[in-house]
Amino acid sequence: MSPSPPPVEQQRVLDLLRRFGWNATSFQVLEPGLRYWFPDTGACVAYVDTGAAWVAAGAPICAEERLAEVTEAFVAAASARGRRASFFSAETRLVERTRLKAVHIGEQPAWVPAAWQATLEGSRSLREQLRRARAKGVTVRAVPASELAPESPTRAAMEALIQRWLGARPMPPMGFLVQLSPFEFPEERRYFVAECLGRLVGMLAAVPVYARKGWFFEDLLRDPDAPNGTAELLVDAAMRAVAAEGSDFVTLGMAPLAGAVSGGLRAVREGTRSLYDFEGVRAFKGKLRPERWDPVYLCHPAGVSGARALLDVLTAFARGGLLSFGFATLLRGPALVLRLLALLLVPWTVLLALAPVEPWFPSSAVKWAWVLFDVGLAASLFSLLRRWRRGLATLLATLVSMDAALTLWQVLAHNAAHVHGVGEALVVALAVMGPGAAAFMLWRTRAQRRGFT
Repeated sequence: MSPSPPPVEQQRVLDLLRRFGWNATSFQVLEPGLRYWFPDTGACVAYVDTGAAWVAAGAPICAEERLAEVTEAFVAAASARGRRASFFSAETRLVERTRLKAVHIGEQPAWVPAAWQATLEGSRSLREQLRRARAKGVTVRAVPASELAPESPTRAAMEALIQRWLGARPMPPMGFLVQLSPFEFPEERRYFVAECLGRLVGMLAAVPVYARKGWFFEDLLRDPDAPNGTAELLVDAAMRAVAAEGSDFVTLGMAPLAGAVSGGLRAVREGTRSLYDFEGVRAFKGKLRPERWDPVYLCHPAGVSGARALLDVLTAFARGGLLSFGFATLLRGPALVLRLLALLLVPWTVLLALAPVEPWFPSSAVKWAWVLFDVGLAASLFSLLRRWRRGLATLLATLVSMDAALTLWQVLAHNAAHVHGVGEALVVALAVMGPGAAAFMLWRTRAQRRGFT
């Protein structure tokens, strides 16, 4: 990750944001890890240097009539340094004002805060969620920046919630525009916390969208044990507060890969749903009844392919190392590994059924007991991957742990004396390591998913 820029440079960016910050994500450029490129005193582009590309965080921060000029200058500056250039999380204005190619990567909901009360009156389900939270004793209050000194109790409770939330994610923390840095320039933000029986169970941090007289509800976090409706109650309080200030615009940010994305991106959405609930994000934002959905784009010059630009963006989010990020994801969020184990269990069970009793099993009864066990285990694993159930996870983790122990006992008591050659030894080793790895992943997943559905 890039070192934080000097405060004087960030202050310069903040001054430009107050004049030209129109993109919903524009304020996020003040968060750690980004660099700044200034063509002159009236414009700036915030970006991440991946080593092969400059990936800009949204559109250039400048007057609207200068978007094409500043964009072309940034692309040229990147090229002079041997870098490709792209603009992630850009909105329609940049597409219309420049000659960049655009890849539709998602949609973001938008509300007019003054119309929020009418939205509630028209949605019985929303009102019911708010009622449930209040009935459980949840209350929401605004938190002034003065209450968020580094050692303050409120700040400590919010940071503890952030760590619990991050620890339960199936992917390790990412960089660029999705990192959690809610305490940068706190005096510019709005904070709301949800409390229940004296305990902090949720928080919302909003950042300004100056040029639209609006707010981006950037960080909306709910404790795993928080009552239903806590998130909705936070949004309700924040929406009413900014409406009272006369704000014109609110968004909850992009629902990635939502809307009219390409076939390739739809395939990515389906293939990675165990790591990120794209449909769930879209559904949650949709049930808050936005007035419209605005398209969000990845923009790139004609000389750069869309696939190459997407890879550059992924590298930026992975903090520069896709391979290391992928490995960390496997260790942290083993859902993909569990899926792989479930798939591999199918041919393994077939091999067990076809294998002769000698030299692999003490008896025919033992062989078919293992086959039946693995058939049931495979079916249960696929069921668990379709819908997470904590009780089933506990049962499977226990059974697979027993499987690992019994397999090791059988190897020591029977197979060790009958194994001849490297090939047979490899099969026995796989038989021991497979259930051991599956047990580890099941217990790990169960611990990480505690309190989540």
